[in-house]
Amino acid sequence: MAANAASLDRRRSGSSVKEEPPAEERATTVPSGPSDMDIMKEKFAKLLLGEDMSGSGKGVPSALALSNAITNLAAACFGEQRKLEPMSPDRKGRWKKEVGWLLSVADHIVEFVAKKQLLDNGVEMEVMCTQQRRDLQSNVPALRKIDAMLLDYLDNFKDRNEFWYVKRDSCSESEKEEAGSDEKWWIPMVKVPPNGLPPASRAWIQHQKELVNQVLKAAMAINANCLMEMAIPESYLESLPKNGRVSLGDALYRNITDVEFDPDEFLSSVDLTSEHKICDLKDRIEASVIIWNRKVHNKDNKSTWGSAVSQEKREQFEDRAQTLLLIIKHRFPGIPQSTLDIAKIQENRDVGFAILESYSRVLESLAYNVMSRIEDVIVADNLAREKAKRDMPPGSELAPTPQQAPDMADSMTLLDFMGWNGDADGRGESPCAADQDQDQDQDQDPDDGRLMKLPNIMTNLKNTYMDVLGGHRSPPGRH
Repeated sequence: MAANAASLDRRRSGSSVKEEPPAEERATTVPSGPSDMDIMKEKFAKLLLGEDMSGSGKGVPSALALSNAITNLAAACFGEQRKLEPMSPDRKGRWKKEVGWLLSVADHIVEFVAKKQLLDNGVEMEVMCTQQRRDLQSNVPALRKIDAMLLDYLDNFKDRNEFWYVKRDSCSESEKEEAGSDEKWWIPMVKVPPNGLPPASRAWIQHQKELVNQVLKAAMAINANCLMEMAIPESYLESLPKNGRVSLGDALYRNITDVEFDPDEFLSSVDLTSEHKICDLKDRIEASVIIWNRKVHNKDNKSTWGSAVSQEKREQFEDRAQTLLLIIKHRFPGIPQSTLDIAKIQENRDVGFAILESYSRVLESLAYNVMSRIEDVIVADNLAREKAKRDMPPGSELAPTPQQAPDMADSMTLLDFMGWNGDADGRGESPCAADQDQDQDQDQDPDDGRLMKLPNIMTNLKNTYMDVLGGHRSPPGRH
């Protein structure tokens, strides 16, 4: 009777007992992972704490934490591009989503600008309003477009069966020696048909190299300007030697201060067979540039650095060293950062500079890796053609390489994608601009034009190379 009364009470109150699902359904239920909101909260919490999750205040500055976050994200998504293939959808989706979170910080970095405002009574007055900082407003969208173009270039290699990759362990010793496996032993070897790539494929891969090269130069330009606008840390200034001779060494100093100076001859006389030696030379030249520049601008002050060399000579030596730095940067785009660049990144406190520098650096690294993988295919094709030519009977020749590849009209260059225009005289025309404009002569050779000169990158207020190195203050204790 008591059980029936309890059941009657439940029916009267309208309550019902929820039935549990069967044990089989409970076993197959998979717990969902963290949501995007939870991941974003965790990332921004680490940024606020300066990567110090203990909360003890020992974290790095916000600018360095944001720079490290972009660098680590790129390393996790891109890794080292070992093959010419599209990114997996998961990694591509993660990269686009999380880099968008990190770049959203730039939307809140503003500056005051004067704007005119019309009041209700008809009076026009000037007020101060906020807008995104000019360098971020210009360069962040440019980097986003460069990012999208690099991913599109990788997608172009989908279902390309003209070349393929094999493990190096499966290749013979002679093939490894021809491909230079000692330098890139961790990269899979490229294989092409015995007679090399077909002419159309050979021209297409060369065209892809030119497109990636444009993107690489644009990313390098933004990164170089951002680094030059960062201030030189005091710790680096205190570590400088007292003069340029000590920094360069006697042999390099004599070559760079010679009356007849040729930068190409100078670099040909230096050992540049490894990345370590190239970085060491770059560090020495950068230190000498700063030393000479500071002596020139401190000529009215009494300095203990000595005055054996005239101011005109120092300016001449500084110009020569700057020329050498520019040549080294363009001749070896994939070398690690110099000591000065590392010191600037670590001591930087400007969050805007940290975003531009890190984002352009990871895109530059990705573009350089893609360029290297394309060059691997070109080298393998050249080796196959040379071998086929040696084995070919006398009187027969391989098919010549065409000047123009088919199906290039659908490819977009960096300039077409970003809407940049060339010079007024037409020398800045893109190599495939004739194919993209139907009003142009269809018989025009797209390789006749030069690659378009990239526009000036938006910077703040800096003018010359040494002006942007961080002022002309002398190191403390050297007056």
